Amino acid sequence: MIKDLKKYYFESQFLFYGRLSILSIFTNPFYFVRKNLYKNIKIYAEKLSGDVLDFGCGSKPYKSLFTNCKSYIGCDVEISGHEHRNEIIDVFYDGKKIPFKDGQFDCILSSETFEHIFNLNEIVAELNRILKLNGNMLITVPFVWNEHEVPYDCARYTIFGLKNILEKNGFEVIEFKKSTPYIETVFQMAIEYIRLKVQNKLSNIYFWIIFNAVCIAPLVILGIVLSKILPDDESLYADNIILCKKNANI
Repeated sequence: MIKDLKKYYFESQFLFYGRLSILSIFTNPFYFVRKNLYKNIKIYAEKLSGDVLDFGCGSKPYKSLFTNCKSYIGCDVEISGHEHRNEIIDVFYDGKKIPFKDGQFDCILSSETFEHIFNLNEIVAELNRILKLNGNMLITVPFVWNEHEVPYDCARYTIFGLKNILEKNGFEVIEFKKSTPYIETVFQMAIEYIRLKVQNKLSNIYFWIIFNAVCIAPLVILGIVLSKILPDDESLYADNIILCKKNANI
């Protein structure tokens, strides 16, 4: 029973790796961000097919959403701000050269990775190189989040900054969204503050699970209610969601 509870808690951190669950409100301190990332990636996943590269794949939490792909390969950097234990990485790269042939992939997914890349223009050019002409690339990049995986955390981006980098490197932005509305973002950051201050003191994971259900979940529920009632403002949001395509060789 205890082992099952621990497994349930860790799986819930990515909303059960392929499906949303209302129970995540009580177990997932990243509920707002992860919920909205999941929903948006699911919407755009059908536009990615053929041979798909998950760049910055980690544990491949969204793989199950890409039902149209022929192959799904995960690539990640060797040295990062976290251990690669329990991750599902097919190919490592050295942070400069992505080890695939020109035009090898039909589509690319890169979720919550660009903020960790100091030489982003070079890497976007590399992604352009390994993508087929007119191939789609779906990226998610934080606009609001605290420092994480330090010291491998270098930037936060607006949609305008990302569009500039992508266009300079041979991509055309097709669609973009701002993920997680203002009120949900405010509540998410308040919850993250509590998590950072409290979780490290609760060394026993079961105490944290109880704390999350009793103390964090009410804030999540309040944030859900207020986000439905109060007017939104798009000037503050958690993540950029961008669908672009390769329109030039550089």
